[in-house]
Formats: sequence, structure tokens, C-alpha cells
Amino acid sequence: MIRTWARSGVRAGAAHARRAVVFVLPGLWVLGVVAWELCRPTGGQLLPLLAAAPAIACAGTGRRKCVLMGGVCALLALVPFGPVAPGAGPATRVTTCGAVLAVIAASYLTAGRRLRLLRDLARAREVAVAAQRVVLRPLPRRIDGLLLAAHHLSASEGAEVGGDLYEVVGTRHGVRAVIGDVRGHGLEAIGTVAAMLGSFREGAHDEPELGGVLRRLERSHQRHLRERAGDGRQADGGEPAGQLAEEFVTLLLVEVARDGSVTALNCGHPWPYRVACRAVTPLARTEPMPPLGLFPLPEEVRAVRCGRLRPGEGLFLHTDGAADARDAAGEFFPLAQALRRGAEAAAAPCGPSPAGVVGEVRAALLRHAGGRLTDDVALVMLSNDRVRVPAEAAGTIPTGGRLPR
Repeated sequence: MIRTWARSGVRAGAAHARRAVVFVLPGLWVLGVVAWELCRPTGGQLLPLLAAAPAIACAGTGRRKCVLMGGVCALLALVPFGPVAPGAGPATRVTTCGAVLAVIAASYLTAGRRLRLLRDLARAREVAVAAQRVVLRPLPRRIDGLLLAAHHLSASEGAEVGGDLYEVVGTRHGVRAVIGDVRGHGLEAIGTVAAMLGSFREGAHDEPELGGVLRRLERSHQRHLRERAGDGRQADGGEPAGQLAEEFVTLLLVEVARDGSVTALNCGHPWPYRVACRAVTPLARTEPMPPLGLFPLPEEVRAVRCGRLRPGEGLFLHTDGAADARDAAGEFFPLAQALRRGAEAAAAPCGPSPAGVVGEVRAALLRHAGGRLTDDVALVMLSNDRVRVPAEAAGTIPTGGRLPR
């Protein structure tokens, strides 16, 4: 399940309602038994039902209320209500009181174990979240004059990382970003995601060209598959055998230079959108290369030049899980329309806010899918926030070495 905004509100409301019911139910149970004995006396035959109250209290509200409710029930079990039935003397009431006390002790111990298990589960979740954030790190708000925002939705229960990956780093070659989609989704794809991101974080700094970064990612992908396959290799020793040979990754590499020029390499991934104040257009329309892992890269890899990213303009990167999301009627999510509405809603004097655009698209996507996604989704936006400096304001120092008066 995805921990999403659309479903978290419903689950939180349901949890509050359950807690309220469980908190009130033990008292209502006791009042019901006592009222029945007072209105239609049974000679104490219904008093053993009081033993259920402390069990309900421990199951729903904790150990302190269990002891309190159990003490009240034990005392009520000793009180004669109306005429005493034959054979239901003090010994019977003492026996009922003992049964209630036994239920209290068992419920108290069970509630203690439950609380310890809940604390262990909370710690395990904290460790899992920390480990997943190491793999898919939160992006900084700004890198080298570019504003950033990203969000990831996993289709797996309790997971924050799935089969989608993204990263943005600032290098001496410019700001470089990667977004990709591993075949499959959820926890099974995390190993490949970690291998790809680790290779990109190193190669983005070392390789002067995007083609070199892509080749390094290809080598890392092949090495990762060989390690997963163990001894299963083809005769040439270069490719893994079996089902792992069908594992592939769609990748998009984008580089934004200091002057705003954009170059990209696409291996089977959806092209990003260029976002201006009121215009949303695809960054490029050229045919992408095959996904990484299906075929070897060509001998010459040429990056696609995509013009310049002017101040205030942004790039919206996404995985196919966003465009392929369906509603209850089977209609695909209109990503371009939602992106256009998000850019208008998040409009600012210097261009659309990346965080606002990503948030608007995410909310629209979850509304469209009803909070039920069948594939992982990654949304990333980069916005050029570099301020243009007029040439006359740059103020170069004259050759004489003195500033103009």
C-alpha cells in the first residue's frame, strides 16, 4: 500500500473512530450488565460477563485502564443484585471475582507484550525509513542556481523506495540529473536502484560527457545482474543468463550547464516537459534509445541538445507510472493538463515554484487514481532560478585599473 495523502486521511479518521469505540465499549459493557441485573434480576447469573470488560480495555486502550476496569468489575462481582438464586451464594460471587481477576492478569501480560512489540515495530520502521532514504536521498532545495523538488510514491506496502530512481547533483560540468524506472516495482527492485544511483553519483562528477556517465551506468547494471545471477553466465562470460537477462532500466540523463543549455540522453524513458508560466511542452520529440540492459549501447552515443532553460523556466521529469495511472473507469491520468494547472496554481514572479508544481501534480494524480497506484511514481522538477545580470551592471574594471567615477 502507498502511504499517500488520499488514503492517510481516511485511515487516520478510521483509527480515531476505532479508539473512541474501544475506549467507551468496556464502560458500556459493565453498565449494560449491571442495568440488566437491576432491572431484571437473574440472581447474579450474568455477573461472569463482567470478565469481558477488562479484556476489551486491555485490547484497545492499554494496561492502566485494564487494571481500573478490572477492579471495578471484581468489586461488582461481589455485590449481590436483587434476590440471590439458589446455589448462587457468596462462594459463587467469590468464584466470579476470581475469574475476573484471572482475566485481568492475563490481559495485563498480553497488553504488555503487545506494547513491547509495537515499540519494536516502530524502531524497525525508523531503521527501514533511514535505510531507504540513504538509497533515495531527499533532494536539496537548491543546487547551483536551480530550484529542486521531488516526490516518490511506492506501490508496495510500507515502502518509501521502489523501482523508480532519481538524483540531482551539481558538478563542474553543470547540474546533472537522472531519473529511471527499473523493471518491476517495490522491494524487489531496490537492489538495482541502489546500484544505478551509486554509479551515477560517482560518474556524474568524473565523466566530462553524458555519454560517459551512461556507459558507466551500463557497466554497473551488467555487473549488478552478474552478481545476482551468481554463476549463471553465457559462454562469453559477459551477460547474465536466465530471467535476469530480461532485467532492464529506462533512464533519462539531463545536464543543465551554467549558461542554461540543456542536453539529454534518453534510454526508453518518457521525455520531460519544459514548464514556463503558462506553457507546458515536451523537451524533445526524438526517438529514445532502447532501455538499458536490453541491447548494448552503440559505439557512439550523442546527447540531444534541447535548447536553453531560461530563468523562470523549469523541467518536469517523471516516470511512466504517472502517465499510466488509471481511474476507476480505466482512463489514463492527463499528466500534461495536470502539469499545466499545477504551473498556473504555483505561479510566482520568477516562474512556477517546483515544490508547488510537484505537490499539485501529486495531489491530482492521487485523486485520479483514488489513492490506489499499481506502479511506482517519481516526480522531479528543476527550475532555473539564476538571475540575469545586465552587461552594463557587470562592471568590468578598465585597463587602467581604476573604477569609473
